Amino acid sequence: MLLAGQGHNSYVVPPMTVLPRPLFVRAFEIPGNGFVETHSHPWAQFTYATAGVLEIRTPLGRRLLPPHHAMWIPPGMQHAVSTRECVSFHSLYLDSQAFGEHELQAGAVLYVTSLLRELVAATAELSPHYDTDEANNALVCLIMDRIRKLRAAPLSVPMPKDARLLKIARALRADPGDARTLDDWAQHVGATRRTLSRLFRDDTGLSFVEWRQSLRLLASLPLLEAGMAVGAVAARLGYASVSAFIVAFQAQFQATPGAFARSRHLVDMGVFEKNNAGKQCDSLKVIS
Repeated sequence: MLLAGQGHNSYVVPPMTVLPRPLFVRAFEIPGNGFVETHSHPWAQFTYATAGVLEIRTPLGRRLLPPHHAMWIPPGMQHAVSTRECVSFHSLYLDSQAFGEHELQAGAVLYVTSLLRELVAATAELSPHYDTDEANNALVCLIMDRIRKLRAAPLSVPMPKDARLLKIARALRADPGDARTLDDWAQHVGATRRTLSRLFRDDTGLSFVEWRQSLRLLASLPLLEAGMAVGAVAARLGYASVSAFIVAFQAQFQATPGAFARSRHLVDMGVFEKNNAGKQCDSLKVIS
């Protein structure tokens, strides 16, 4: 459901001080150039997009979340969300007491497995005050367990702070295959090449070429996952040849694009440990 905001393209955070149940679901579409203003919650948040790219700003910096990548936001962490294109937004609010101990790092970017995606999709049937019966508790417990087991994404792209760099970064995010050089971008944003080169290092810790390479590799993951041929992915992302894409991909992920997609599918099909599920369900508390 699309939530009406106080201003143009903004979205209201539910005015709650406690969650009605250990899991509270928000799922809706955010149009292009939408935003959620800086805020925090007394509960944990697991947020990601099934389509489109989220840009999330926290005290740790800006991060891009492509489809099927999530961010773990602990209680009290300030965060804001913006979009450039339409995004299918999913967010789970989790009661910290029910979630219990975990090892997820604040602001961590995580890869969302296919199993967890299906589980989250199933939460669309849960009302805010869902019945705490065996079936619903089992679903919530399984989701919590799967989130705990997520690993950090193999690649994360920091967004720059400087307005000129941010203009370049957002243009490349919209079209990772854009082949313009740093000299071309310098003319476009009214700065020297030397200035932009220094700013990229200072803002992101990466050179312009390294940053664009990271962006392209991150953009390749959902394309490969969707079954696009390696050659087509390489062409869309601006690589001079398929072999150049494979070399860059293998250097980052220690696997070829095809092998990575196959191995990721196998990881996604991991078996849930029933004993763990039982323990988690015992710990759930209904918040009244």
